[in-house]
Amino acid sequence: MRFHVAALLLAGSVFTAQAQAETAPEDDQSGRFSLGQIIVTAPRTQGIEIDGSTLSSDAIHMFSRTALDDAVNLMPGVAAGNSGGTRNERLVFVRGFDRFQVPLSIDGIRVYLPADNRLDYGRFLTTDIAEVQVAKGYASVLDGPGAMGGAINLVTRKPAKAIDIDVRGTVNFDNDADYAGYSTSAMIGTRQDKWYAQASYARSFTDHWDLPNDFTPRNRTLEDGGARDFSRTEDWRVNAKAGFTPNATDEYALSYTYQEGSKGAPLHISDTVTAPRFWDWPEWNITSVYFLSTTALGDRATLKTRAYYNQFDSILRSFNDRTLTTQSRPYAFDSPYEDKAWGGSLQLDFQASDADTLRLAWHCRHDRHVEFQTSFSNAGAATTEPRQTQTEETFSAALENELKLSPDLSFTLGGSFDWRNLIKAQEYGAPLGTSGASVLYEYPRRDADTWNLQGRFDWRASEALNLHASLSSRARFPTIFERFSQRFNTAIPNPALKAERATNAEIGGSWASGPVRVEGALFYSWVRDAIFSVPTPAYPCTASTTPPAVPRPGCALTNLSQSRNVGKGHYYGVELSVSATILPGLDIGANYTGIKRVLDYAANPLFRPTGVPTHKGFVYLDWSPVERLHIIPSADLASNRWTLFTATPASQPQRYYRTGAYVNAALRVDYALTDNVEIGVGGRNLFDDYYTLTDGFPEPGRTLFANLRVRY
Repeated sequence: MRFHVAALLLAGSVFTAQAQAETAPEDDQSGRFSLGQIIVTAPRTQGIEIDGSTLSSDAIHMFSRTALDDAVNLMPGVAAGNSGGTRNERLVFVRGFDRFQVPLSIDGIRVYLPADNRLDYGRFLTTDIAEVQVAKGYASVLDGPGAMGGAINLVTRKPAKAIDIDVRGTVNFDNDADYAGYSTSAMIGTRQDKWYAQASYARSFTDHWDLPNDFTPRNRTLEDGGARDFSRTEDWRVNAKAGFTPNATDEYALSYTYQEGSKGAPLHISDTVTAPRFWDWPEWNITSVYFLSTTALGDRATLKTRAYYNQFDSILRSFNDRTLTTQSRPYAFDSPYEDKAWGGSLQLDFQASDADTLRLAWHCRHDRHVEFQTSFSNAGAATTEPRQTQTEETFSAALENELKLSPDLSFTLGGSFDWRNLIKAQEYGAPLGTSGASVLYEYPRRDADTWNLQGRFDWRASEALNLHASLSSRARFPTIFERFSQRFNTAIPNPALKAERATNAEIGGSWASGPVRVEGALFYSWVRDAIFSVPTPAYPCTASTTPPAVPRPGCALTNLSQSRNVGKGHYYGVELSVSATILPGLDIGANYTGIKRVLDYAANPLFRPTGVPTHKGFVYLDWSPVERLHIIPSADLASNRWTLFTATPASQPQRYYRTGAYVNAALRVDYALTDNVEIGVGGRNLFDDYYTLTDGFPEPGRTLFANLRVRY
């Protein structure tokens, strides 16, 4: 019955977008795993340049972004955040859309949590990633279901030469220059004429991080300043892959990944109304095996396949107090999850003529979630629930046609039909409104389906200028948590909950001439059937747990809620990025995002969409005054964002306010000792700025680091 992060399942999805040209596998010497890439229309950036679609390994390394949420925050249109509360999850928003509405994939394999899909982006390491790719607004229907607001894909590395070695290590220091943790990664691989093989390892350990020096404790039993209590985290991952490239068009690869993670849960710094929850996450383990391939079927057809099996095991533990040593209170528990997923996809690309390409895709995924909580009494006695299973299947059939109206103008039209079959949804407890002992029972099964439709124009106006315009209507199915969770007997299940939908419009383009590159977009999204928790009238108690449920006279439950499709609104804004070489050895870059979100929820006129700043930017300068030396100052900037004051008593209305404005300055200095060895030092939040992204949870103060990189 746990309500924390559900099991991480990697479910199949092929990321696809239109491209002017697709590189053959054996010609790709970039070190990116070509089978797992998103194909983007914009010309790919070089070095540490940052655009709206791709983030390179070089940029991730030079700006010291070891976790996914921190890395994608460099990009226009993408904002990182913090969930707050004892879940201690790092969030990502793409043009205002959250983790439920923007699928995450690794090498095109979807990461999905079958119970509630509450992804923690801080658990995904980037030190051994070749590239992060982001599709915003328009994500091809060939990608599979769920891309209501866009999609994010992590592309792993692939060896680019006969002996390919890359080792990196970073030691982190806190505000007082005391040891605070480290991160490291190593990759070794070989690329031969017809095959390649690689193994990689990544690890990140945070002993602690410091609050800014001007933090003033409000309640020392919750947080006394200095090193942030319960900020310790540890994640590591190994990956091995082998591939076969028999010719210039075909590629077959098998990949294995194992990951372990653990984290603490910092407390709200001042909330004395809500009782603190002393939670710990000692286990967050993933096993993933997947096969990817592309095969040319003659001169005009290509078949792409994905197949995978994944397993996830996690534990959440709740303790008596902040010592995290004893479990003898009614609110103490151990909550393990044991989850599995398997499935795959097929995509057939057929070039009917030199001007007309037809693409068809089929996706299927089977998710199985198992939970069984152990609870404790005041005497310390432990009772364990029976195993509860939730099983679902999701399918998608998609069709897309790309037509070249002229050598420089193309139009792409796509549509898909998605459907979901609920096989089993078990729960343990007393069904809402009933009396008596807890039982193992099943929620009513209700299947669902939805459609998606989109179109896009791409125009190469000149050698320097590319323009595009798109319109896309996409939906995403609600999770099992949204449909069935009773939130500890405070919510009514809604098996008939419908899919949310967004219609996304965009016009944009890129211009590159000599040392200058500019990219921009205007976007507008209409959101409807948004899911909100709605207060309900009195709910009748029943006399039994089996149908027909007969109301008991004079018995009613109050102060309940139910998830319903009642929200509607619109998001709109602008993105702009520019990079240029001013002088030999002097490069600059900057990007800006302005976004406005209006989301109406009639039951609560005070509601405000949280987590996304109105204005956000990133600027950097790369100066090489002498050969081998790089001095890179940079700054993250953001205006205020809405957050919810969580300490409001239940008898008082919710209070939203704006917080989070900051200028986070950074500096990195790197020196190449040889062609293969680099050293570097630097720091983040150099002015020790105090800011919070969500109520009661400040962000880290000044941090320092030293870095070593060896490549061969």
